Amino acid sequence: MSYTEVPGIRVPIRMWTNPSTVEGAAMQQLRNISSLPWLHGLAVMPDVHLGKGATVGSVIAMQGAVCPAAVGVDIGCGMSAVKTSLTAKDLPDDLSRLRSKIEQAIPVGRGLHSDPVDPGKLHGFATAGWDDFWQRFDGVASEVKWRRERAMQQMGTLGAGNHFVEVCIDKSGSVWLMLHSGSRNIGKELAEYHMGVARGLPHNQGLVDRDLAVFIADTPQMGAYRSDLFWAQEYAKKNRAVMMALFKDVLRREFPKAKVAFENEISCHHNYVAEERYDGVDLLVTRKGAIRAGSGDYGIIPGSMGTGSYIVRGLGNAAAYNSASHGAGRKMSRTAAKRKFTAQDLAEQTKGVECRKDSGVVDEIPGAYKSIEKVIEQQRDLVEVVAQLRQVVCVKG
Repeated sequence: MSYTEVPGIRVPIRMWTNPSTVEGAAMQQLRNISSLPWLHGLAVMPDVHLGKGATVGSVIAMQGAVCPAAVGVDIGCGMSAVKTSLTAKDLPDDLSRLRSKIEQAIPVGRGLHSDPVDPGKLHGFATAGWDDFWQRFDGVASEVKWRRERAMQQMGTLGAGNHFVEVCIDKSGSVWLMLHSGSRNIGKELAEYHMGVARGLPHNQGLVDRDLAVFIADTPQMGAYRSDLFWAQEYAKKNRAVMMALFKDVLRREFPKAKVAFENEISCHHNYVAEERYDGVDLLVTRKGAIRAGSGDYGIIPGSMGTGSYIVRGLGNAAAYNSASHGAGRKMSRTAAKRKFTAQDLAEQTKGVECRKDSGVVDEIPGAYKSIEKVIEQQRDLVEVVAQLRQVVCVKG
């Protein structure tokens, strides 16, 4: 579908979904965002839903300003996927051992590595710039520097919530590895610190929602935030790369006779800021629950833990600031999902998937999410589908 344009306060709101299907609170958030003086444009993805300050599934392009809450607390959260040489026929009927081995290699929930992962010991891992990256940590906000040890131990860990590690199969029978995670606690600490700073700045006092507080270009606060932001985004990318290396090693150990080979990895942020140029104007484009889908860009759009995912290629639609959705998007809150569904419902909706089926992950039940097929259909002018995957193993935090 092409977008529907609805009136905003300062700029129109371009929506790749039917506006009547968007919850009222999310529409109000979008109108609030459209009132910001620094806004160049606002694009809304089909997985849009209520967020803190800014809606999840929104692309906010600003000139000379950036809103920390529009990035969110999981700076750099995103996806990685890689196609393997294994096929469905290579997998055992009972996948419980494989799930257990993945969970042993990659700490989940609040788990961390007892000692920081040594990237030099990871098979084929590119270590260039690793030491420089950690040296740059000394330049982040002093209020979070004491988190250095934890940040190092959490490098290569999954976290909780909607983060996951999956073994998937595409329609041709090829096995894929996929994972979803971000900048862990250090990203959250940096985000919350800078959001607090932004809320206290004089130019933000008259905003309709103080969670939309911004930093303005050429100020010390903006400089400090951008430095920490880009470091955290790099942390998230490295975190996924380390996890994927650990994941690949599990496959190598579990299928030694197969001599597993891997194609090039696909990796994409979906909570981040990028410097981009549109209509001859340099902008700071914030994608909160959206991926970059420039012409030829590969991306990953997951569904839920029982409905599969899509590998896509961007079509470069400038009206959407070269963006697409980041997933199916929730249709109900975690609290609402826990009230409506039971562990038995979860077991039924994840039939055929080796995964947790207990009450601790009921909030991630497929029924709490929108239809991934419909979400894909609504953005046919943003991306083209390269592969459709279904998960057979899903590790949750």
